[in-house]
Amino acid sequence: MELRQLEYFVAVAEESHFTRAAQRMHVAQSGLSAAIRSLEKELGAPLFRRSTRQVRLTSAGEALLVEARRTLSAADAGRDAVAAVQGLVRGTLAIGSLQCLHSLPLPELLRDFVTAHPGLDVRLRHSGSTELLDQVRTGTLDLAFVARPSRCPEGLRLAPLGTERLVLACAPEHPLAGRAEARLTDLADERFVDFHPGWGTRDHADAVLADAGVHRKVALEVTDVHSLLELVAFGLGVALVPETFSLKTDQARFIPLPRPVPAWETMSVTTELPSAATVAFLGRMGGGHG
Repeated sequence: MELRQLEYFVAVAEESHFTRAAQRMHVAQSGLSAAIRSLEKELGAPLFRRSTRQVRLTSAGEALLVEARRTLSAADAGRDAVAAVQGLVRGTLAIGSLQCLHSLPLPELLRDFVTAHPGLDVRLRHSGSTELLDQVRTGTLDLAFVARPSRCPEGLRLAPLGTERLVLACAPEHPLAGRAEARLTDLADERFVDFHPGWGTRDHADAVLADAGVHRKVALEVTDVHSLLELVAFGLGVALVPETFSLKTDQARFIPLPRPVPAWETMSVTTELPSAATVAFLGRMGGGHG
């Protein structure tokens, strides 16, 4: 089994198409297909279900995909380690992050890091915490910034980034907008705007309200902060959000909640053996991983 075969296999799995995978890998489709057939023969199992329209993983292919990504990630880490010994950092660094991560000046850090390591291919994607954790676990991402999970997934390392108070976001004309403070029990009959389950602030708000005995209805689900705040500002629902969301708009009102409402905590997450590029980026943040 060769690394190139695994790279071709992962490309087909992610593209669900042999032609697109070949284009992505800059090889002839016949060569890529032959490499996949050779891999299937070596493993003694079909890895894909092929049809005229699409390509899907078999159960054997699904099992291999996780290990293939880990193997390729480990190979990259090995190359990076040698480069690091030589005073270089090259290869790829894939970072995942929540939106509006105020506990970390991520754009500034990325700019400085890319400037310091021009040979490194740095990639960034936004998603919810659950998906980001899974992508670090499977090797799709090297590093992610997430909301604190209820438990640390096996094989990952977490380190704290920061904490923020939760506040109530509501429309200017909402009955609670003029309050100096809003109690969680005041929200029992409210419509809510929030992110999808699996996103950090959504899961945290769910837990906070459940602990307060408030069974809420999330009427509108969004995937970005600005849409959430705009819907709130137009009176379509209220939301529990980190306090720094108030910096995004002056069209909504942000009302403090009485203590002790659990704070929203953010964390960095890596594998237990992070790549040299990951270690270098964490070092630029002001230290390693605790």
